[in-house]
Amino acid sequence: MTLAEPPPLNPAQHDVLALLGARPDERPEFGAELRHDLRAELEEGMAPVAGDLPPNDSLWISKHTLSSVHGCEGRHQAEKATEFAWTPALARGTIVHKAVELSVHWRGELIPLDLVDEAMARLANDDKAVSDWLRTCSESDRAELRSVAGERVTSFLECFPPLASKWFPVTEGRLRADLNDGRIVLSGRTDLTLGKADGTRAGKVVIDLKTGGFSPSHTDDLRFYALVDTLRLGTPPRLVASYYLDSARAQPEAVTEGVLRAAVARTIDGVVKLHELNGGREPVLRPGPPCRWCPALPTCDTGRRHLGDDPDADDRWDDDVLDP
Repeated sequence: MTLAEPPPLNPAQHDVLALLGARPDERPEFGAELRHDLRAELEEGMAPVAGDLPPNDSLWISKHTLSSVHGCEGRHQAEKATEFAWTPALARGTIVHKAVELSVHWRGELIPLDLVDEAMARLANDDKAVSDWLRTCSESDRAELRSVAGERVTSFLECFPPLASKWFPVTEGRLRADLNDGRIVLSGRTDLTLGKADGTRAGKVVIDLKTGGFSPSHTDDLRFYALVDTLRLGTPPRLVASYYLDSARAQPEAVTEGVLRAAVARTIDGVVKLHELNGGREPVLRPGPPCRWCPALPTCDTGRRHLGDDPDADDRWDDDVLDP
């Protein structure tokens, strides 16, 4: 009996292999003191905020929090005040990541909807934030979720080569760094990581899976992940990349000390802004394309004007603009 040959890779999968691969002599080495220098710089810059927090309180910082506050502060405040509710669109990412995780160790043919069904069943019986919603959502919501998640998992399997265990694949990997005696916590959850460090020589690749098009904030998000992982392990990732499933295209960036220090400066600036807003400072409005989905849009003259609506002419206002 002979083992079946693995299916040939398509050009997009070959492109991913070319992106991820690197010879040992192509992998940078970093000084063992780097993480201590980065931590000291962060803690010094955030010390005034940490010292001003109420006793037994901590400020938690995620990539979304930083991206939000560095965008329109008005939208940041509006989303913060909006009660969260699960929808098929919001649950999609959680289901897709679980399905991708299952695909790494799945025996037999990888059928996207089978992976999605198994992911939904496992998460419904778990104690995750989405579990209650999965157990009680309507059949129409369940069907919509299955459809959109199946499409995303199909795109992933089409674009990525099978993830071998020897690549150390991790989905939904948790990152955390406690700073200033735990008063400020940097946290995140990576979509996919491959590889690992070899001592102080970088080897890990951090990947964010995206739909739609490129945004500069995607690069900043990955730099934040690289920073937190460096604080954890001491050795930075070798590479970070946003991978756009719709176009089968990667936007990679090599991780350097300069990239990490840029992430430090952006994190400090974001923490200061968040603390000022929490203290009552008036938010700075920065209109742009995201205005279309801002919960404050119906009452935001700046956002409506940016989108071409006259805030003084209510009969011209169309609520459909809220739909993404």
